[in-house]
Amino acid sequence: MSAPDESDVVRFKRLAAERAVESIQPGMVVGLGTGSTAAFVVRRLAVLRREGTLTDVVGVPTSVETEALARSLDVPLTTLEEHPVLDLTIDGADEVDPRLRLIKGGGGAMLREKIVAQASRRVLIVVDAGKLSPQLGTRAPVPVEVLPFGWRSQALFLEGLGARITRREGPDGAPYRTNQGNFVLDCAFGPIERPEELAARLEARAGILEHGLFIGLTSELVVAGPGGVEHRRPG
Repeated sequence: MSAPDESDVVRFKRLAAERAVESIQPGMVVGLGTGSTAAFVVRRLAVLRREGTLTDVVGVPTSVETEALARSLDVPLTTLEEHPVLDLTIDGADEVDPRLRLIKGGGGAMLREKIVAQASRRVLIVVDAGKLSPQLGTRAPVPVEVLPFGWRSQALFLEGLGARITRREGPDGAPYRTNQGNFVLDCAFGPIERPEELAARLEARAGILEHGLFIGLTSELVVAGPGGVEHRRPG
């Protein structure tokens, strides 16, 4: 079967996002992810608010971009300071393995996304079927957010772990900056045999502020593809 064209992928993202939004109940405080799939979640939530279904739901955005989209659609927002425990977070992913471990951070928001995910009672991940992978690192590099100070030493450290490093750049060719003002090093490790071990080594390194390995955080997965929409849970 031929690979789906871009319009199919966009449709799958929308279908998965709309299914995920069905998990939002009135009165919830919801983490709003970052990226193209998460944007469909925000748009669907805005539609349901206009229809009068979820008027008392408030969101916590995981990036400046998501905040701007939500405000433009009149989706009410709050903060983790006001609501330190969230009922549900809905977010996308760049790669998902059979154990629902993730690579995230293609949009550069992995630090805020992980903070919000860890503050949530449930984390629902939404993807198109092209994001499914037999092993993390097969399809996507691992984004690593690093302090600009001494970033080359972090690159050498990551290369020592077996990664091919690319410092992410913006459209103007300047170093890409996260919402926190940091650099992102995209690390192509290839298939990762022991992602938990790699995550621990990254977390132990000064100057590495966050990484895109999301392990043990996914409560549920909604995936859409040519065969329809499927809801999965770990185990």
